[in-house]
Amino acid sequence: MIVLSDKNIRENLFPFTLTRHAADIRVGILTIKEKWELLLGQPVCLDDTAVGTTIPASVIPTLGNYKAIIQAAEKGEALQETEFIKIISFPWHIFQLNAYAIGEDFALLTQQTATAKLDSSNKIIGGRQTFIGQNVSISHAMLNDTTGPIYIAAGAQIMEGCMIRGPFSLGENSMLKMGTKIYGATTVGPNCVVGGEVKNSVIFGHSNKAHDGYLGDSVIGEWCNLGAGSSNSNVKNTAGNIGYTIEKDTQAIYAGNKAGLLMGDYSRAAINTAFNTGTTVGVCCNIFGHIMPDKYIDNFSWGSDKYIFEKAIMDIDNWKKMKNKTITDVEINTLRKLYEQSLK
Repeated sequence: MIVLSDKNIRENLFPFTLTRHAADIRVGILTIKEKWELLLGQPVCLDDTAVGTTIPASVIPTLGNYKAIIQAAEKGEALQETEFIKIISFPWHIFQLNAYAIGEDFALLTQQTATAKLDSSNKIIGGRQTFIGQNVSISHAMLNDTTGPIYIAAGAQIMEGCMIRGPFSLGENSMLKMGTKIYGATTVGPNCVVGGEVKNSVIFGHSNKAHDGYLGDSVIGEWCNLGAGSSNSNVKNTAGNIGYTIEKDTQAIYAGNKAGLLMGDYSRAAINTAFNTGTTVGVCCNIFGHIMPDKYIDNFSWGSDKYIFEKAIMDIDNWKKMKNKTITDVEINTLRKLYEQSLK
């Protein structure tokens, strides 16, 4: 049995591991757990106490490396990043490794599956690396896969006027609104609504960036919403190195000269919010106000105040109902623990 462990890596992957196991992080088309299960043809275990072959959950498995990863783990060898093995050590690695992960997932998912056909209203540039799932609605769009593969999952909708440059993945039942501009490497997870301009970003799932505005070199968690006109900066005016603070009262860690927004689950931003380079937003934040938000926004922030827990849960449930879901007891218990920690 393969056991994916995150006990030694969770702290460095905040805010996303506050509400999920590291193996449930989406990078490329699939989550890390989904990659392993598809490669192995069987479930994997996320319980650190289980007996089995233990592998760090931050390692990205592929058709070409997963057997070598297992063999190294069985021998007790520490896994090091190489040309063929990529590791998510910090949250910005999710968008930095997304082109690699989309390419590897595309090869895995399409090796024995035929693509659906596009109608003649669409313009395809290249056409050798585009996969269209079943029951996809797409017309009068432009897709360019010469820069990387394009994967459109079942039930997705791409409205007229969209322009897409790969690598790109659109998840099941997600939608690109009219005139959306996508630059790779971008992943939109399942059940999302996206509009405006997006570049080199990952949206985990069930989240909305439905209107004009720019999202670049960023990672957005689940059940998030970016209001109309909201944008982030991803490059300093000096073109200098950009630092992230990924946990309160800790020193910034530098991520390179292109680094945008990291937003934890259940967080939302009001219309025309402008995020600075290297901004980290915690879990369950409601961001609004007449000034640019801080570069670090703590969990359960309500503008410049504190979210009331009961209202936070009610608001999350309202948002989930808009996608025909309701908040679960497991989610409530997880968030209650985080809220109590935030009061200390």
